[in-house]
Amino acid sequence: MGFQPTVFRMADLIGWHRQWLSSVYAWSGKVRSFNLSKQGFAFASSHLLTDLLAAFESEQLARLTPFNPGSVDELISGLAQVHVELVLIHPFREGNGRIARLLCDVMACQAGIGPLDYSAWDQQRDLYFAAIRAGAVLNITPMVEQFRQVLPGAAVDQ
Repeated sequence: MGFQPTVFRMADLIGWHRQWLSSVYAWSGKVRSFNLSKQGFAFASSHLLTDLLAAFESEQLARLTPFNPGSVDELISGLAQVHVELVLIHPFREGNGRIARLLCDVMACQAGIGPLDYSAWDQQRDLYFAAIRAGAVLNITPMVEQFRQVLPGAAVDQ
């Protein structure tokens, strides 16, 4: 099932965003240039996005793609780190969580696990949002638990 051994760059994620939303929004595939918050939670300031995305690319994408974890715990930790970091940076106006999920699906496929089932997140959105907020204070444990729920059953049993 494995994907090509690709090291992803932010340009790839921006391209995914553009492909996905270009028929809906003129700003698809463009990094936001204004500050954004949702439900009282402020995402990264727009003036920091260039540096934050460069750091995300060099510290997360370059290190974790192609993704070849040595254990299920390493798989879950890597996915949790990437997901939280990308959502907290929030580079786009809309679709950040879905692009983060797509990236995690591709990483899981690179690791030979296959796409993830996010239905548990959809059913308990409050726990998902709490995990993102915990990640903002460098606690990824709640997001690790969120990823344990979305892995295919066979992967968790390994």
